[in-house]
Amino acid sequence: MEYLTDRQKVILMLVIHDYVRNAVPVGSDHLVRHYHLDFSPATVRNEMAALTDMGYLRQPHTSAGRVPSEEGYRYFVGRLQEDVDLPDSTRQTISHQFYQTRHDIDQWGRLAASVLAHQSKAASLVTAPLSETVRFKHLELIATHGRQVLMVLVLGGGDVHQRVFALGEPVNQEQLSNVANRLTKMLSANDLDGVRRLAGAQPAGLEQDVLGWVIAIMERSSTPGFGAFYSDGLSNVLAEPEFASPEETRRALRVLEERSLLEELMTHTFANHPNGVQVLIGGEGNWEELKPFSVVLSQYGAPGLATGMLGVLGPMRMAYGRTISAVRFLSALLSDMLSETLGDDAMR
Repeated sequence: MEYLTDRQKVILMLVIHDYVRNAVPVGSDHLVRHYHLDFSPATVRNEMAALTDMGYLRQPHTSAGRVPSEEGYRYFVGRLQEDVDLPDSTRQTISHQFYQTRHDIDQWGRLAASVLAHQSKAASLVTAPLSETVRFKHLELIATHGRQVLMVLVLGGGDVHQRVFALGEPVNQEQLSNVANRLTKMLSANDLDGVRRLAGAQPAGLEQDVLGWVIAIMERSSTPGFGAFYSDGLSNVLAEPEFASPEETRRALRVLEERSLLEELMTHTFANHPNGVQVLIGGEGNWEELKPFSVVLSQYGAPGLATGMLGVLGPMRMAYGRTISAVRFLSALLSDMLSETLGDDAMR
């Protein structure tokens, strides 16, 4: 990066702040008048021209003001952006919302997506926590119609799986409940290898059939990947002027609906930078589909037990300070809640 003088840093920061707020190219006269600068419009004009030559600003039209470039946003986030904390009242409100759902991990992802979308005024992305080691927690068997049985399997970390299976012959609910209770007591807290070992010692029959289904689900859950995806705030993105045209609207929809792209983005980001909040601007040259966007991402979870990811996707013209603060706060909050919940499970 080229060296910037203190005055150039101030002008670049003000251009970005103003453009994020108003989505209108910023002129030198406006900067001097609106921010009460101590130097003349001509001086500001010269500095903006220099910042344009260095690649930090660009001029959409010959007679228009300047707007930030990708490099300008990167410089701002990396060197000029000051740490911003969410107001105490906002943090308390969010913490209270999660406190009310503390016993229902399934609700955390939906709530986190809603909170992030509201705080960032952009689109949120949240993955459910995925256990790093799959462990059996609880089993229920429910008679439905004829020989069909609904199996509800709960794994460590709150991962819930439901499957309907057909038995060889009808079995009443009392028998199913007895089998489920025996297997829950026998398999509790065992990993996949432990379940396989215990299953090998069981005689053929209903319990062996159920164990086969349990093992198949645990094997699929052991495959590296991501938990359920939650998203909110698509309307926030589509309301921005950058996505007013039908082509840009379709691009935004494709990005937010293409799970494989989002998974690749998250995997690549945290393989190279496993810790802290990561900011990707314009796809960082790796994803053409993300060129109009910025993405703020963070991991959360209890290392060695279960982890997930959360973040925000919006136009490059986003409020980085508040967005980064919201992502950091939600990541820490979910990590604490998950550690507490999994710790309690391990003690029971």
